[in-house]
Amino acid sequence: MFTESRAQDLLAVLLGIFTALSPLWVNTNTNGTWSLIVLGVLIALTGLTQMYRATLAAADFAMGLFGALLFVSPWAMSYSGYHGASWTAWIVGVVTVAVAVAALPTVSDRLHEMAPHH
Repeated sequence: MFTESRAQDLLAVLLGIFTALSPLWVNTNTNGTWSLIVLGVLIALTGLTQMYRATLAAADFAMGLFGALLFVSPWAMSYSGYHGASWTAWIVGVVTVAVAVAALPTVSDRLHEMAPHH
């Protein structure tokens, strides 16, 4: 079962699912559709991996990479003219990178050290 369900991992799963399904309600071209689906699924899978094995730092790095790729995909895959798909990629990409960076062990340890102790 899942060892430690952290909120950021659940957020990554939801962001991935949202992105993968977004071609159902936003206009895009074939390249954009496949970029959103593939990168959305990969983001969701890395979130699930983190839920299952929270100590696997490689999943955080992969999630950050997938978020960055999602962010640049409208330009790289030539669908920046489709505003709904582009904004989905840009917003979800930035949030995914932020979630991945916050989950990195060194950042996470520092955040825990700065938190007030009860």
